[in-house]
Amino acid sequence: MAVSAALVKELRERTSLGMMECKKALQEVDGDVEKAIENLRKASGLKAAKKADRTAADGIVATKVAEDGSYGVLVEVNSETDFAARDEGFLEFAAKVLDKAFASKATDAAALMAGELEAAREALVQKIGENIGVRRVELVEANGGVVGAYVHSNKRIAAITSLTAGGIEVAKDISMHVAAVNPQVTRPEDMPAEDVEKEKDIIKAQPDMAGKPDEIVEKMMTGRIKKFLKESSLVEQPFVKNPELTIAQLAKEAGGEVVGFVRFEVGEGIEVKEEDFAAEVAAQLAASKS
Repeated sequence: MAVSAALVKELRERTSLGMMECKKALQEVDGDVEKAIENLRKASGLKAAKKADRTAADGIVATKVAEDGSYGVLVEVNSETDFAARDEGFLEFAAKVLDKAFASKATDAAALMAGELEAAREALVQKIGENIGVRRVELVEANGGVVGAYVHSNKRIAAITSLTAGGIEVAKDISMHVAAVNPQVTRPEDMPAEDVEKEKDIIKAQPDMAGKPDEIVEKMMTGRIKKFLKESSLVEQPFVKNPELTIAQLAKEAGGEVVGFVRFEVGEGIEVKEEDFAAEVAAQLAASKS
């Protein structure tokens, strides 16, 4: 039988084998992908094929905070496309994930998904036709202080901030700032040494450093590193809603200090492999005819 390009693509993605090998394997079993995988494993010792290898790098983030501000949770639930992320069923599933994470004070996504949530996820995958997954969950406890959260209107960026004291609304405002500005660390001293060294290397390589005496270079570098740390540290940044105040000053006016923050952005750190499947098919067909 004629085997569609879509079936070849699916088998190739799940096995990492070549296009022509996948096409041949499918032709032998009348397009049955699972049977083709079984035969390939028998014939070549192929490892178990991937069941959910399509990259889920879209989706939403969500937060929930206790009424007294004593703790909050932040979750990321992924889909393959933003279209699926707007699906009512997907949003209902994400809400269930958030509620369970909040009720159980979950700290591990895999443990969170055990039982009913995993069954619900699998049903949703069948319904939507996309890979769906809970990528991460974060618990933030106030430890005597207060936490507040913010989720951007697009549901793609969210943050939770913890303060030693103050109101939930102040913590929420700072979380909004975190979502908008994306600071690297809470305080300058929190910056990893390797990041500071990397920034120094970048500064040294800048054109205006060329030919200057070492002591001048060192002085210029000190100033620029100080500026880098100030711009990258939450407590040193001007508050987006009132640039006259730094975040540290905003927290102090509320009677507290910033303890830390957590920021989630949908898909951050996920590498999405882009393939031009049509071009690859054309190239391999041309090669087979030569």
